[in-house]
Amino acid sequence: MNETIAEAAEAAFSWPHPLPICWVIGDGRPGLENQSLGLAEAMGLQPVLKRVVLRKPWRVASPYVTAFKRFAFSSSGARLEAPWPDIAIATGRPGALPLIYLREASKGRTFTVQVQDPVVRRGAFDRIVVPWHDGVAGDTVVTMDGSLHIITEQRLAAEAPRWAGAFAPIPHPRVAVLIGGANSRYDLRPEDMRALGGQLAALAAQGFGLLVSGSRRTGEANMAALIEALAGTGAYIYNGERGANPYLGMLAHADAFVVTCDSINMITETASTGKPVHIAGLPFRRGREGGRNKFAEFVRRLEASGRVRYFDGRIETWTYEPLREMDRVAQILRRAFLAR
Repeated sequence: MNETIAEAAEAAFSWPHPLPICWVIGDGRPGLENQSLGLAEAMGLQPVLKRVVLRKPWRVASPYVTAFKRFAFSSSGARLEAPWPDIAIATGRPGALPLIYLREASKGRTFTVQVQDPVVRRGAFDRIVVPWHDGVAGDTVVTMDGSLHIITEQRLAAEAPRWAGAFAPIPHPRVAVLIGGANSRYDLRPEDMRALGGQLAALAAQGFGLLVSGSRRTGEANMAALIEALAGTGAYIYNGERGANPYLGMLAHADAFVVTCDSINMITETASTGKPVHIAGLPFRRGREGGRNKFAEFVRRLEASGRVRYFDGRIETWTYEPLREMDRVAQILRRAFLAR
């Protein structure tokens, strides 16, 4: 679709009464479900979460295999049956097959929104929402910078008091350090964490407070190397083993961020805050130095817009327009639904 930001920023929107019924299709993975739930929330809807369990072979082949799809759904998951919703949203390939089923079973009544490129059967959805760096185009495609998420000013304001006590010993200015891990393009090794840890320890010596979090992809050896490098700095370090995840609290309490270049989600979420975002580089995986690099393209686009800078050991201060694509995408989808 060719809707512009100016077109999306129309007068305040309100749904006609009654509110459209919305289902979010999930499979229990928070990273996927939160994108769909966040989009539904931004659209002004009150979604019902339907966690669907696919049987084999559909579970491993969605949406490549769609034959006999009415038999694809296990009774251990949510039932997809009439009355059909007005709108259904799913993220990732696991949710693509249920959306295709809903659109057909409802005889087109259900407006289906697929978040992330299904790769195949793109014409089977009313709208597909994808990052621009995926290079997908078409009349039903809505492109965006980065990824969808649930981060809002209101949510961070509500989360901040929960972590005020835990972060009280950490001095200002506070730098939240968010570590991803190896992926299809980048590698992450203990020596990389020791090098980054040395830069962060130097910041702590200058008076910066450190809030550090790894992720599922970081790995025990890498976190151990980082923890060792930060010994004596007084940093708050979350390695996945200490109670509740402080991620939202870190976004709320940080004055600036250092984020590894492998995570489009974390870069998108931190850039939505309007606070300085510094990108820490990682080495390429062997044999992946050349060719198209969607991660680097995304960072370059945000760098050109003034939202991020590469981390060279210094924490800089600047202002920029927060990256809030969720509202723009939500407005486009509301208009598309009503126009249909």
